[in-house]
Amino acid sequence: MTYAPRWSDLPLGKRPDGRWALRARFVIADMPQGRRLIENGEVVIECDRVVWVGQNFEGEVSARYDMGEALIGPGFVDLDALSDLDTTVLGMDNQPGWQKGRVWPTDYAARAYEMYAPEELAFQKRYAFAQLLLNGITSALPIASLFYRAWGETVAEFEAGAEAAEDLGLRVWLGPAFRSGGVILDEAGVMQPIFDEERGLAELVEAASFARRVHGTAGGLISGLLAPDRVETCTEALLRKTFAHAQDMDLPVRLHMAQGDMELQTVRRLHGMTAPEWLDGLGLLSSRLIAPHATVATDADLDRYAANNVTIAHCPLVSGRHGSMLKSFSRLKAMGIRIGMGTDTAPPDMVLNMATGLIVNRIAEGRADAGSAADFYDAATIAGADALKRPDLGRLFPGSKADIAIFDMADHMIAPRIDPIQTLVYGATGRVTRATIVDGRLSMRDGAVAGIDLVADRGRAQAQFDGLVARYPERTFGHPPVSEIFPSSYPLYPVVSEVLS
Repeated sequence: MTYAPRWSDLPLGKRPDGRWALRARFVIADMPQGRRLIENGEVVIECDRVVWVGQNFEGEVSARYDMGEALIGPGFVDLDALSDLDTTVLGMDNQPGWQKGRVWPTDYAARAYEMYAPEELAFQKRYAFAQLLLNGITSALPIASLFYRAWGETVAEFEAGAEAAEDLGLRVWLGPAFRSGGVILDEAGVMQPIFDEERGLAELVEAASFARRVHGTAGGLISGLLAPDRVETCTEALLRKTFAHAQDMDLPVRLHMAQGDMELQTVRRLHGMTAPEWLDGLGLLSSRLIAPHATVATDADLDRYAANNVTIAHCPLVSGRHGSMLKSFSRLKAMGIRIGMGTDTAPPDMVLNMATGLIVNRIAEGRADAGSAADFYDAATIAGADALKRPDLGRLFPGSKADIAIFDMADHMIAPRIDPIQTLVYGATGRVTRATIVDGRLSMRDGAVAGIDLVADRGRAQAQFDGLVARYPERTFGHPPVSEIFPSSYPLYPVVSEVLS
């Protein structure tokens, strides 16, 4: 039996030869009787699969890596994973959104253009995918903003995204977002829906062709997804054809719905009802639908979700930043609604999202025993995998995919440690992620991701983002300067008329 002398000997970005083992103080195992925590356990991997989980594997392995005071568990499944440079962070202290470039004025809508070059869009996918791996996310359904786009997303950028996922070693469900319309501000600053159904249907054809072409490629790392934009930007024809394509190809559909007041008012204006009620009437609610965020869903809407096995992608951090919340995780779970997790913002910290979700759930319920760390850990692993019809993901058992996240339980910022799952959720962040393994390949170790220079690319990402912010006045109502759209938290020194004493 050969033992690797050092963890650093395992090549980054490679899948080790033969059968190899990971040992740690704590291991999560999914057994026929349920999920269990094993102390002083190990996971044995061969090629892309877990072949054994337990305490002492007696068979031959080519190498055994002892991770020490660590937690080995299944990688996170992110149902709403950021894949661009996050613009939602600009709105945290800058409201209302319609005055901050998130709703186009009429004069800009008539000439809307791509605010990023094609190579910038391709870079953003690669950079965002690396951030996901840094946070223990092994499966992701990328999401990006359309506010700075000419209309929808392009096949070209998603072809680049597929290449990036294969290079970096991230499991993804890919599909460019498409839409039939949007909401703009007229000359009086009143929101008005506009539609170009022919354009949306043409984008759907391209998106469906892309999804069919990439599904199952890169050794199974890449799957197809149909991702119509927010529900208020879609017509009945677009949605019916979307679900018909999804049925034909057996793909998931992600549609943002019941997530905000602008959507709620727009859909009621257009259809006289809420979005879930509208889709239910069209016969489109089903188990293949993943619907972020459900924060404005009515009781009747939630009943519809439960009756039709819709999965909610719960993104508590981004929702909380904008003053909304799920009402509530515990209540919806008791109704039988499947709730997976998404990050949907930067940083894509699933650990922080679990903590935020747990806290907000207890506030919503008004009691300290509402939900548990294990409930949210399961949502971030098992529930997301089940939404994708992938029982071999989000779990560790013989035969599961070797998609693994390793967390440092000896980090000096989280002492004293208690139960490792509770310690992770209550006391840590994604920054304690020590390694991420996808399909048996070491994709991230100690802050380094195979195939990307994170230090150099951090500067490139910032420069691109600064360039986008500089263009915000073009698509902001009234075209105020950037300093008025996004003012500094404190006045910048020196302030005219102020004299230091």
